[in-house]
Amino acid sequence: MTSTEIQNLLTRQKKFYKSGATIPVPFRIAQLKKLYAVVKKYETEINDALKADLGKSHYEGFMCESGLVLSEISYMIRHTKRFAKKKTVYTPLAQFASHSFKQPVPYGNTLIMSPWNYPFLLSIDPLADAIAAGNTAIVKPSAYSPATSKIIEKIISECFAPEYVAVVTGGRAENAALLDQKFDFVFFTGSQAVGKEVLRHTAEHLTPAVLELGGKSPCIVDASANLKLAAKRIVFGKYLNCGQTCVAPDYILCDSSVKDTLIAELKRQIRLQYGEEPLKNKDYGKIINKKHFQRLCALIDPSKVVIGGQSDSKTCRIAPTVMDHVTDRDAVMGEEIFGPILPVLTYDSFGQALDDLKDKEKPLALYLFSSNKKHIRRVTTELSYGGGCINDVVIHLATSEMGFGGVGESGMGSYHGKDGFDAFSHYKSIVDKKTWLDLPMRYQPYKSKLYEKLLHIFLR
Repeated sequence: MTSTEIQNLLTRQKKFYKSGATIPVPFRIAQLKKLYAVVKKYETEINDALKADLGKSHYEGFMCESGLVLSEISYMIRHTKRFAKKKTVYTPLAQFASHSFKQPVPYGNTLIMSPWNYPFLLSIDPLADAIAAGNTAIVKPSAYSPATSKIIEKIISECFAPEYVAVVTGGRAENAALLDQKFDFVFFTGSQAVGKEVLRHTAEHLTPAVLELGGKSPCIVDASANLKLAAKRIVFGKYLNCGQTCVAPDYILCDSSVKDTLIAELKRQIRLQYGEEPLKNKDYGKIINKKHFQRLCALIDPSKVVIGGQSDSKTCRIAPTVMDHVTDRDAVMGEEIFGPILPVLTYDSFGQALDDLKDKEKPLALYLFSSNKKHIRRVTTELSYGGGCINDVVIHLATSEMGFGGVGESGMGSYHGKDGFDAFSHYKSIVDKKTWLDLPMRYQPYKSKLYEKLLHIFLR
């Protein structure tokens, strides 16, 4: 799509939003129901597309993408009426007689830019929130996942008129053309580097934005952890989608006294979950393309591999890999891995490990395996990170009851459920002042002391 076509599309959406058609709550709920039905209708095609782009099995495709999308849409169908209501708040005595409330209103015309690693989930989940909040939307899926982009376009074109919700496919040229437009709100999921570019463009128009980025998410394993269960859950979360998950454990930071036992359990779990030859496992995914495959292969130091390390350039697959004796100076620690490589680092002092983490960039996720209540309390209260789990990994994002998002270098803003509705809404603070009484104290000339007395009464 050319820049002119994109501009014309946005002009049509602005006109549609200006008509007020998206504001009534029954309209929003009807659109969500329509979207739910069409996603269900094309569930097999969605999973086929995910298999083509990322090698995901149908089970994983449903568990991690289409199933979660259906859950989010159904949640918004049930709760949008309540979310859209105005919220009465306390009115100070000095404002007598009036009614104070907060009214959620849609931002208006929104842009949703999604990545390739969970291309369906991260396109349709925020779209459901945008629709629930009463916006129009242009969805821009990644060019790296063309099969999924095609089914997204098919679903959206079947559900909605383009002046309401539309899809723009393509690559960098289309991304640049979209960001040159003045939207009312931009929702972006992707890398830090691209996130900075998005923020630069939105700053030009003073457009609010939510950025869901990434980072090196640590997985701390202390001496009190249940190592067998920790290894089982870490292997699941790390190698899901072939490691291409923004909240996957990027590396393990474990107590040096349990490292050898933990690595032995990781090896055992990799064999149990993926078999003796993971590259022949039909349910194990693949790296998205040659560029990322080659980048990941360059991060593997064969001298430090304790299991895995094998790769197949024809299928873009890398076996689940664990590296030992890793330090911060290794190449694998210099960037977000975003692949099936798991470095293991150690610490001797838990307090020092936490101090070191405080000096690093704030990650999107952090995980702690521990039964030590003091350690759990310190990690949850002292460290800054987007979200995480105690004694598990990645599952914190699979609920509509909690917001999901980053902080600092890992992003800004959150979504899912009520947080998603809020992300795509502006809350207007309104005072409805009654006309049957007009207290004179606020008007000049200032002679009465009653207003000051009322304020003191309120402040007690």
